[in-house]
Amino acid sequence: MAASSTPRFTKSHSNVVLENGAEDEEYEKLSHESKELLLSLPREKGWGHPYFYSYQDIWYSPGLIQAIISFQNHFQSKESDIIITSLPKSGTTWLKALTFAIVNRNRFSPSQQNHPLLTSNVHDLVPFFEVNYYGNNQIPNLSNLPEPRLFGTHVPFNSLPDSIMKSKCKIIYICRNPFDHFVSFWIFINKVIPSSMPKLSREEAFERYSNGVTEFGPFWIHMLRYWRGSKVMPNKVMFLTYEDLKGDINFFLKRMAEFLGIPFNSDEESNGVIESIIELCSFEKMKELEVNKNGKFLQKYENKHFFRKGEVGDWVNHFSPWMEEKLSKVIEDKLGGSGLSF
Repeated sequence: MAASSTPRFTKSHSNVVLENGAEDEEYEKLSHESKELLLSLPREKGWGHPYFYSYQDIWYSPGLIQAIISFQNHFQSKESDIIITSLPKSGTTWLKALTFAIVNRNRFSPSQQNHPLLTSNVHDLVPFFEVNYYGNNQIPNLSNLPEPRLFGTHVPFNSLPDSIMKSKCKIIYICRNPFDHFVSFWIFINKVIPSSMPKLSREEAFERYSNGVTEFGPFWIHMLRYWRGSKVMPNKVMFLTYEDLKGDINFFLKRMAEFLGIPFNSDEESNGVIESIIELCSFEKMKELEVNKNGKFLQKYENKHFFRKGEVGDWVNHFSPWMEEKLSKVIEDKLGGSGLSF
């Protein structure tokens, strides 16, 4: 994929103005080092942001690149850490909730009326490295968080910090059929996009998605790197699909608990603990919670936008025949022969 030319900036006093004359507020908040780095990176038009830049083979908005570099340089993993990873809009919210409930089931009974998942958005309970902790030039001290520490990230496998790769911490990755993933991602971005940015038509967004130009994309690179990581390090990386969970949630919940080293015992199984977790974390339950209908994440994104349909196969209501044909070819070209299929 050919990237556009290096961006040209003009300086006017302390402000940096893009070549179209519009001030890029996100760019202005970056450190000098990050601004210098951007000048050397390939650039394409973004969606949700004016531009994406290619860093370590992945497309990001400028602020995310700075946050990821800080994450890579400063995060110190612990052996007990649990990291939920995904592309955005791939079942992240659901997987975070399930993992939180499994890990904390002795501390918070999944059937109790004041369970944290009933009063807090799950992204506040399982924060993202790149936005909650390392965004906005932060270098947080995470050493005193209660263990096991639960984190979320959309950062691809090859860009995770060395401390994560060298530790015995656990990584659970979830991805989604690219057909449904595109629809969910496109609708979400158009809901949360700043009012100053134009919304993308389905066709324009689809072209960019098919070319790999999405935040944290190309989707095939993101998926394949975690897929291969799970094959090389099966005790460290667990690979799931959204379709797996929807198809047999009971089975995969048990697998997750075993992978994390905290399997359900016979008493828990006979007492309905697994079923209680499934109900607590169900799409229908979470969508109707007051915190998810009216709250905000990072004081920026309305929590309700994280809950749309939660269905498999909704893409048929949005794809035209040429879109189906084109994305099928992309998937075959990029994932064919890998063993990963949907």
